[in-house]
Amino acid sequence: MLPPYTADRLVTEIAGYGRTLVAFSGGVDSSVVLAAAARALGPGGVAAVTAVSPAVPAAEVAEAAEFCARLGVAHHAVETRELDVAGYRENGPRRCYFCKSTLLDTARRVAAEHGFDAVATGTNASDVAAGFRPGIRAAAERGARTPLADLGLDKAAVRAIARVWDLRTADKPAAACLSSRIAYGVSITPARLARVERAEAAARRLLAAHHVHNVRVRDLGATARLEVDAHVVDAARDDAALHAAIRAAGFDGAEVAVEPFRSGSMNEMLADPERWRSA
Repeated sequence: MLPPYTADRLVTEIAGYGRTLVAFSGGVDSSVVLAAAARALGPGGVAAVTAVSPAVPAAEVAEAAEFCARLGVAHHAVETRELDVAGYRENGPRRCYFCKSTLLDTARRVAAEHGFDAVATGTNASDVAAGFRPGIRAAAERGARTPLADLGLDKAAVRAIARVWDLRTADKPAAACLSSRIAYGVSITPARLARVERAEAAARRLLAAHHVHNVRVRDLGATARLEVDAHVVDAARDDAALHAAIRAAGFDGAEVAVEPFRSGSMNEMLADPERWRSA
């Protein structure tokens, strides 16, 4: 149960930031921050910036723009060009550090150009507790504000606020960037990102009748792994058309395994995952 004052605390917190630019992915966390900022500062006191990148599905950028239009706040869709960064392309365990660095550097430039006092992200208390979040460090180094985490609001609390405010993202599945689907050590390229995007779109379409919530296609280099909600696993394993569609999306000839969805499952493939939990 959400305490009645929790959403008010969030609005009060952001009211102290001054004019705020929100790094907006279109997910529930950043949408709650954006909605809170609009309540705290008025539509003219807040704007959103969304990364345009091969690692971000075009549908997500379009949904982010639509959300901002409904909220009545300005939306800046800006190319982040993280693929120009060698550390990102090489896809080591600190990939998210390079990605978030690029995003926040871009956001800070947009903020300076448009006279914003602060840049805020949707990092929540659950993200901080997860331990392995190199992107959080990159954002902190660049002075990003994290109102959800600062108030101790975890994922469940964030979704509760979204429901109180009747935000359409309240039950939206988590949607990490496409690069998170590629196994560490496998180079990130536009072609790999594009095939993951195509494969996930095909899988979600073919599994729609099963009311699937989470769909991930993991690119393991020579093979692929489809992760779906537990109640869909058996059907997905037996669905020849589904496997064929994933291969046709760009995984030609690859073996396609099917497993239950696990957030952060790619981190388990690191040779020494505990080493990176505080990286």
